[in-house]
Amino acid sequence: MWVLLACLSGACGDDDRPPPRDGGFDGSLDGATDASAPVDVGPRDATLPPVDARLDPDAACAAASATARVERLPVDIVWMIDNSSSMAPAIEEVQDGLNDFATLVASRDLDYRVIMLSLRGVGETTLGGSRRYRVCIPPPLAGDGSCGDGERFFHRSVDVRSTQPFEQFLGTLGQTSGYAEGQERGGPPWRDLLRAEASKTLVFVSDDDSRLAPDSFERFPGGRNPFNSNELPPGILDASWGGLFDDYLLSAIYGWGSEVDPSTRCEFSDGTMPASAGPNYTTLVTRTGGVRAQICDGSAAWGPFFDAVATAVDRSSRVDCAIEIPPPPEGVFFDPTRINVFVREDEVSTGVGRVAGPDACDATRGGWHYDDEGAPTRVVLCPASCERVQPAAGVERSVDVQFGCQSVPI
Repeated sequence: MWVLLACLSGACGDDDRPPPRDGGFDGSLDGATDASAPVDVGPRDATLPPVDARLDPDAACAAASATARVERLPVDIVWMIDNSSSMAPAIEEVQDGLNDFATLVASRDLDYRVIMLSLRGVGETTLGGSRRYRVCIPPPLAGDGSCGDGERFFHRSVDVRSTQPFEQFLGTLGQTSGYAEGQERGGPPWRDLLRAEASKTLVFVSDDDSRLAPDSFERFPGGRNPFNSNELPPGILDASWGGLFDDYLLSAIYGWGSEVDPSTRCEFSDGTMPASAGPNYTTLVTRTGGVRAQICDGSAAWGPFFDAVATAVDRSSRVDCAIEIPPPPEGVFFDPTRINVFVREDEVSTGVGRVAGPDACDATRGGWHYDDEGAPTRVVLCPASCERVQPAAGVERSVDVQFGCQSVPI
């Protein structure tokens, strides 16, 4: 659990009345006291986090405490399913299991959104002379009994070709020529479903491999598709997307068959093999830290895969580094000039310096600032400090905010 502790100034005695507003509490007990001298506030509460003495010269911030909620940012999960007729068994597993998957994600107390990119409908159909298998997600994740959208589920119909998922992902995302709604390889717009602050998990399901290389999927400069006359936008890590896919995870269930040889295909129970081992999926699963399963394992693969993807989504979720200032205890007032911020990792607490605003954040040392210097409601950690409080396996981290001491600048 992430906990933010706030010691607020002014609760230094038995009198419940707030101190006078005389330009800010300066740590003194009366007008004759030197504000730079230590103030005796009694024995320190042992339950409070350790304090760096350099940032606590008067010890006044141990006077009272309040707790603020540290929020986790939302997660967007994009599923892209190959609609080839050979994918019928896998599509049935997705239809049967996606509601349970959403329940797993919800059980981790995450604000999640599932976006489906695949041909929408029920059963088999024929398009362009080829057999295709459609996807229909049932309620409660879907909103009604006709493959509809739901509160947290959004299905955009795209006829996903076996070797073209990366191309169609990019093209429909950018609505470029050849991939717009109504076009053979296209689909409805869906970029507006992605939330800027959300972490991104991409899940691909196929028995083939994407012909577009992983590096192109991430950093294609934009322009004509190398494989046809259609146009593709820049890759997902291009700066033009504004960081929308930074730190994304890619997970997949596909035809790989060896932990050491990415060209080795798995084998179905009837002795047949998928069209490809999916080495391009292997590259991005490994590169991004995603999870994978073998499509050849059939029903046995899906429960563990759904669980592993949900766990990876949970791991990728981030802590919101704009932390709401808790209300002061009764009889105490908030002085924005007297606050210090600490990042705590296990039992070690390190002070974070205050900066004038977001433009003054130090790229290495980080820092913190208010959301609004004139009327602050949140403490905002600079990017470098924000990274220091993100979840890490086996490490307990917290943000401690103490009120009552003069702020120490960077």
